[in-house]
Amino acid sequence: MPSFESFGRILMGFGVLLLLVGAAFAFGGRFLHLGRLPGDIIIRRGSFTFYFPLVTSIVVSVVLSLILGVVLRLMGRR
Repeated sequence: MPSFESFGRILMGFGVLLLLVGAAFAFGGRFLHLGRLPGDIIIRRGSFTFYFPLVTSIVVSVVLSLILGVVLRLMGRR
Protein backbone atom coordinates (compact mmCIF):
# COMPACT_ATOMS: atom_id res chain seq x y z
CA MET A 1 0.00 0.00 0.00
CA PRO A 2 1.55 3.32 -1.03
CA SER A 3 2.03 5.89 1.68
CA PHE A 4 0.76 9.45 1.55
CA GLU A 5 4.31 10.61 0.82
CA SER A 6 4.60 8.50 -2.33
CA PHE A 7 1.07 9.47 -3.38
CA GLY A 8 2.04 13.13 -3.01
CA ARG A 9 5.10 12.60 -5.19
CA ILE A 10 2.97 10.93 -7.84
CA LEU A 11 0.55 13.87 -7.81
CA MET A 12 3.43 16.34 -8.11
CA GLY A 13 4.81 14.33 -11.02
CA PHE A 14 1.46 14.47 -12.79
CA GLY A 15 1.32 18.20 -12.11
CA VAL A 16 4.73 18.73 -13.72
CA LEU A 17 3.68 16.55 -16.65
CA LEU A 18 0.51 18.61 -17.12
CA LEU A 19 2.54 21.81 -16.95
CA LEU A 20 4.90 20.54 -19.66
CA VAL A 21 2.04 19.38 -21.88
CA GLY A 22 0.28 22.73 -21.45
CA ALA A 23 3.46 24.62 -22.32
CA ALA A 24 3.93 22.41 -25.38
CA PHE A 25 0.41 23.25 -26.57
CA ALA A 26 0.79 26.96 -25.80
CA PHE A 27 4.25 27.50 -27.28
CA GLY A 28 4.92 24.37 -29.33
CA GLY A 29 3.32 25.64 -32.52
CA ARG A 30 6.03 28.25 -32.86
CA PHE A 31 8.95 25.88 -32.36
CA LEU A 32 7.75 22.39 -33.22
CA HIS A 33 6.41 21.27 -36.54
CA LEU A 34 4.62 18.19 -35.28
CA GLY A 35 1.89 17.21 -37.67
CA ARG A 36 3.80 18.58 -40.62
CA LEU A 37 6.85 16.34 -40.63
CA PRO A 38 8.22 14.71 -43.76
CA GLY A 39 6.68 11.26 -43.92
CA ASP A 40 3.25 12.30 -42.67
CA ILE A 41 0.69 11.18 -45.24
CA ILE A 42 -1.72 13.74 -46.70
CA ILE A 43 -4.06 12.84 -49.56
CA ARG A 44 -6.26 15.56 -51.05
CA ARG A 45 -8.91 14.70 -53.64
CA GLY A 46 -11.37 17.48 -54.31
CA SER A 47 -13.22 18.24 -51.10
CA PHE A 48 -11.87 15.11 -49.35
CA THR A 49 -8.67 15.23 -47.29
CA PHE A 50 -7.10 12.21 -45.60
CA TYR A 51 -4.35 12.89 -43.08
CA PHE A 52 -2.27 10.22 -41.34
CA PRO A 53 0.58 11.59 -39.15
CA LEU A 54 2.85 8.53 -39.44
CA VAL A 55 6.23 10.12 -38.60
CA THR A 56 4.68 12.44 -36.01
CA SER A 57 3.20 9.40 -34.24
CA ILE A 58 6.59 7.67 -34.19
CA VAL A 59 8.37 10.77 -32.85
CA VAL A 60 5.77 11.31 -30.11
CA SER A 61 5.96 7.63 -29.14
CA VAL A 62 9.75 7.68 -28.85
CA VAL A 63 9.77 10.91 -26.83
CA LEU A 64 7.07 9.66 -24.44
CA SER A 65 8.89 6.33 -24.02
CA LEU A 66 12.10 8.16 -23.12
CA ILE A 67 10.30 10.40 -20.64
CA LEU A 68 8.53 7.45 -19.03
CA GLY A 69 11.82 5.55 -18.78
CA VAL A 70 13.50 8.48 -17.04
CA VAL A 71 10.56 8.95 -14.65
CA LEU A 72 10.48 5.25 -13.74
CA ARG A 73 14.24 5.22 -13.22
CA LEU A 74 14.03 8.27 -10.94
CA MET A 75 11.21 6.66 -8.97
CA GLY A 76 13.33 3.53 -8.52
CA ARG A 77 10.93 1.15 -10.21
CA ARG A 78 13.32 -0.14 -12.80
